[in-house]
Amino acid sequence: MAVVFEKPHSLCDVSMHYCPGCTHGIVHRLICEVIDEMGIEGDTIGICPVGCSVMAYDYFNCDMIEAPHGRAPAVATGVKRALPDKYVFTYQGDGDLAAIGTCETVHSATRGENIVIIFINNTIYGMTGGQMAPTTLPGQVTQTTPFGRDTSVAGFPIRVCEMLSTLDGVALAQRVSVDSVPNIKTAKKAIRKAFENQKEKRGFSIVEVLSTCPTNWGLDPIEALERLRKDMIPYFPLGVYKDITAKEDK
Repeated sequence: MAVVFEKPHSLCDVSMHYCPGCTHGIVHRLICEVIDEMGIEGDTIGICPVGCSVMAYDYFNCDMIEAPHGRAPAVATGVKRALPDKYVFTYQGDGDLAAIGTCETVHSATRGENIVIIFINNTIYGMTGGQMAPTTLPGQVTQTTPFGRDTSVAGFPIRVCEMLSTLDGVALAQRVSVDSVPNIKTAKKAIRKAFENQKEKRGFSIVEVLSTCPTNWGLDPIEALERLRKDMIPYFPLGVYKDITAKEDK
């Protein structure tokens, strides 16, 4: 019988702690497929901070380091500078990267640190109970905005890729989604490009992944995917916001 799919070797063969319908598992698999295809499992170091990804070290067979909340880019900077021949990536949520970790994210980007950032945007704080995040949509109900996010009080959501794309040190800023097979394939290509950028020493690469959080959204998995398409993608358009290789390809 022909084998049409195998679990990536760099993805541990264990049950995950994520809620039913959560899309973290899809992104984990895509990262591991890229690591396997590039043959870099033994040379890869992942950095995970506080958040739903806090136990990701149980799922990746490569070396993993736990970072304080929001500080993964700072830890990744130190690791990459100490071990420049290793592939270093962070795996962060929106409450981590775009809130307490904004400083570390922006400054590692503007310095052009040669690392990969995988940014999971599900518009809410997942692990801590569903509070408003920097990416929470206007009008979105959360535990801390029971009547919906009021932009006159809480301001507007942060569009991370658009913001970072203005910085000279950024090699790639791309927003993808994992709500459909075509979008999942695009997401994998973006992750592969980010790791290739690190291989070629092009600088900072960020792949923002629009994801779901059925539990804290109060939706079932199918409804959550529909919300991602209907509400999130219009506000956070998919696409490449910066790619320094685009000029090289022309």
